[in-house]
Amino acid sequence: MRKTLGKEIEQKGSDINDERARFDFNFPRKLTVEEIQKVEELVNEKIREDLPVVCKEMTLEEAKQSGALGVFEHKYGEKVKVYSIGVPSTGSGPLFSREICGGPHVKNTGEIGHFKITKEESVSAGVRRVRAVID
Repeated sequence: MRKTLGKEIEQKGSDINDERARFDFNFPRKLTVEEIQKVEELVNEKIREDLPVVCKEMTLEEAKQSGALGVFEHKYGEKVKVYSIGVPSTGSGPLFSREICGGPHVKNTGEIGHFKITKEESVSAGVRRVRAVID
């Protein structure tokens, strides 16, 4: 979302399983058809690239210093799991995403399957929700 809609986008909630995804984020208006298509294209491109997903446990402070995104810090303990997408286990190489998350997750993006947004809606003032299926 951030790569398509802007760096000010922050996650406000999510619910993800093997078959579907729900993602809530701050945004002031309804997404255009073109924006939805761009998000789908980027997600599916990263899935096709079969990028490695590396999990590392660290302190919350270390996670912040590493550049990991996480907006629910009050829910985390002193140790957190940080998932990096697109980084070889050596820790060097191109980074697509690094986030604090509870998991569980895949070992590489190629395990995910095709991503398709099925609905985009408002859930509260300034917060949008996308629902997607994964097949």
